[in-house]
Amino acid sequence: MPKKTSTRRSPHAKGGDGAHDVDKYLAAVPEPGRSTLAAIRAALRVAMPSEATEGISYGIPVFKYKKVQLWYAAFSKHCSFFPGSLAVIAAFNKELKPYKVSKGTIRFPVDQPLSAALVKKLVKARVTEHERKEKQRKKKGNEKR
Repeated sequence: MPKKTSTRRSPHAKGGDGAHDVDKYLAAVPEPGRSTLAAIRAALRVAMPSEATEGISYGIPVFKYKKVQLWYAAFSKHCSFFPGSLAVIAAFNKELKPYKVSKGTIRFPVDQPLSAALVKKLVKARVTEHERKEKQRKKKGNEKR
């Protein structure tokens, strides 16, 4: 019997439109979560480098820039932002006090998005962290030669 192939396409496959997939995800989220995530998405679009792409990963919206990935999602009683770095969460411990923070997740009320200023700080810290790690890897690679 021939192996079944999936008709689902990765949002980043050639010809795929990750932003369209995010639009479909958001359309399925009931209010007020949809508006809250739309505000988070808008803040991420402004904060991420212009080369960043959108898509769906692990079934939720993601922004990708190089290897940096930032996710956000709506759940029945809260929304979450996943900055992809425990160090970034720890660096903003004071500013995140009003929110429920657990291993890699910042939870916030379904009707109250994180402030655009806080999202911008988290994105900048995450991108900076990634660039620093990349420089360290390259430096180690050059030292081994």
